[in-house]
Amino acid sequence: MDKLNLTDAEWRDRLSPERYHVLREGGTERAFTGKLNSNKADGVYYCAGCGAELFDAEEKYDSGSGWPSFTAPVDIDAVEEIRDASHGMIRTEVRCATCEGHLGHVFPDGPGVNGLRYCMNSASLDFKPREEE
Repeated sequence: MDKLNLTDAEWRDRLSPERYHVLREGGTERAFTGKLNSNKADGVYYCAGCGAELFDAEEKYDSGSGWPSFTAPVDIDAVEEIRDASHGMIRTEVRCATCEGHLGHVFPDGPGVNGLRYCMNSASLDFKPREEE
């Protein structure tokens, strides 16, 4: 998978201030404020920074956390997981494998077969409805 390496100025030109804060500075949107949290449409979620395919709507569920949550990415190689010891806790950060944009965190309390909850920021994602066949 090819990496997307842009300068800070190029990222600022490409992203809104909110998206820049989340994707490039590791920020977090407030719970229940993201536009994709309550989205129930069928489709695919892409990285808002580079357009890489990340999550399928079939893996999305309502975790009650206030952020879009998924049981798994479309492909384990689509994301990178990094140990995060910030804010006085140990968590696993999830980044886009293509542009290294911060997406959110993964927690071991999900309902799927792997028991994971990929808790993502809406600001880090774009959604495209699945085409009717």
